Amino acid sequence: MPGTGTIINVITVIIGSGIGLLLRNRLSDVYKSIILQGVGILTLVIGMQMALKTENILLLLISVILGGISGQLLKLEEHIDSFADQIKNKFARKDDAFFSEGFITASIIFCVGPMTIIGSINDGLRGDINLLGIKSVLDGFTALALTTTFGIGVIFSVFTIIIIQGGITFSAVFIDQFFNEMMINEMTAVGGVLIVGIGFILLDIKRVKVASFLPALVFAPILVVVYQKISVIF
Repeated sequence: MPGTGTIINVITVIIGSGIGLLLRNRLSDVYKSIILQGVGILTLVIGMQMALKTENILLLLISVILGGISGQLLKLEEHIDSFADQIKNKFARKDDAFFSEGFITASIIFCVGPMTIIGSINDGLRGDINLLGIKSVLDGFTALALTTTFGIGVIFSVFTIIIIQGGITFSAVFIDQFFNEMMINEMTAVGGVLIVGIGFILLDIKRVKVASFLPALVFAPILVVVYQKISVIF
């Protein structure tokens, strides 16, 4: 049944987050810091691996710049923070200072990347959940690690998973026809750049407005279409 992979993914994130919440109350700040640093380093590695999928660094650069400018004009970071705060006010404790960070960080890590796109398309077209099954296991462990630091905000990323992965799964026929390999590679590369930005935040290197760069994921395939049409002409 289409969507099974996303359902499994949601379940593993909930389980991982639940275990993380239990451990969070038992870990000292020193161990929380070590776990966060470990996740941060691994996040940088994953982001760089994804960013290197680009077939044209200039397209990646333009996508990120246009995406960042658009996101800033639309005030995406502020809107997402406001949305996260509304959820926090309803479901979380008032003193849960890292709710927004957990929600945004987990949502981007879980929903940006080739496993999300290709896995959801495979689920929608062929009922093949193998790739999303692997992603689900990885996301479960990542949710556990993130929750020990950021708290309950991480678990609410399941709504983002449902919307993004579910949307791709049930739009798989259209996406499979429209998106070619280069488009997916450039979107993956942009996702990698965003994840590197998250790594900087986790390691307290630089406070990057990652959410503001989300429109870059839209610009990437559009620029690929323009690039490919120009390449044919010349």
